[in-house]
Amino acid sequence: MTLEKRLGVRLLNRSSRALSLTEPGRVYFERSKTIVDKLETAELELGSLNTTPRGTLRITCPSWFATQRIADTLALYRQTYPDVVVDVSFEDRIVDLIQEGYDLALRVTSHPEALPADQVARPVRQMVFYVGASRKYIERNGAPKSLQDLGSHDLVAVGNLSSWVFESADGKREVSARTVIRYRSMAGVAHAVAAGMGLARLPAHFFKDPQFKDVLTPVLTDHPVWQTMLYIVYVSRKFVPLKIRTFADFLLLELARREETRQRRCAPLLRVGVSITNGSSHSRLAFMGPVA
Repeated sequence: MTLEKRLGVRLLNRSSRALSLTEPGRVYFERSKTIVDKLETAELELGSLNTTPRGTLRITCPSWFATQRIADTLALYRQTYPDVVVDVSFEDRIVDLIQEGYDLALRVTSHPEALPADQVARPVRQMVFYVGASRKYIERNGAPKSLQDLGSHDLVAVGNLSSWVFESADGKREVSARTVIRYRSMAGVAHAVAAGMGLARLPAHFFKDPQFKDVLTPVLTDHPVWQTMLYIVYVSRKFVPLKIRTFADFLLLELARREETRQRRCAPLLRVGVSITNGSSHSRLAFMGPVA
């Protein structure tokens, strides 16, 4: 027996091209949705009473997070919470957590007001982008000594970027660029810069990544391209599943621990003179290190 026959009312308007709810159908849908929402809340409440997080934790984050550092962090989390299966998607798009069934997102933005109001956004740490170059590119072309110099250097652009845009507390400053190639992912940009194709804006952690630390170097470090913030974002609800709560807390504590370790080990920033031969001329270039 169909649901409509059992209830004695028509729930759907049917045509060859579309379906729509009748008035009784709309009432039935809303009441049923309320019941399902209450069941989900009850399950989350019971789950929050469990002392052991378990299940699959679905995470979405930018493609350029796919580094050894994030792998190390996830490995530590799994050692602490072995009953949680972590399912990570690295993609350069804004995912709808509810519609696509994700538990949380790692989002990078300098405009927190743009994050959904119905979601929790916990600030994790500041993230800085610098102009990056390969050491071979600098040997071949020299390094820019000022923002104006960038106009005479090749740009490896991400997306539709067509100029250098520097964002700071004083506002935006735009510098003309000579774009030679475009990539649709930040990871691709880093590889193109490592191949010596030009300069690009890169996240600071790329310069310390084992894959790039001996190849890439930041330039013009007195002028960060972009200073932004990393957020952990998840849907606001009364009972946060234990797998989400433990991951968010773990990530905050782990990054705080790494920052404390870095500050203990790192001496104050010093300017180091690097001698580079460019053709028949010799020039002294000042690089800053280390980059946070």
